[in-house]
Amino acid sequence: MFSLDIFVPTQLHVTHPKTEMNGLNRVFAAAVVNHQFREALLREPEAALANGYLGQTFPLSEQEKRLITSIRAESLADLAKQVNRAFNNGY
Repeated sequence: MFSLDIFVPTQLHVTHPKTEMNGLNRVFAAAVVNHQFREALLREPEAALANGYLGQTFPLSEQEKRLITSIRAESLADLAKQVNRAFNNGY
């Protein structure tokens, strides 16, 4: 007699922990969807972060604020690259 072995995968419950960079994600999301905020972030990052977006401020650490305000970028892509590079280098 033959028997069939059938693999039945168990259902996995994957939870995504809150990212440590939630504030940065929100900053970049706001910059992507709003031209005025994006330009302010690139030209006057201190004011852009202080003013927030649509009445919401960004939950950034002091280190993240210092990083964003220290970078001089010509575009949002350039800003993102520099932030990513800083974190990859252990900032």
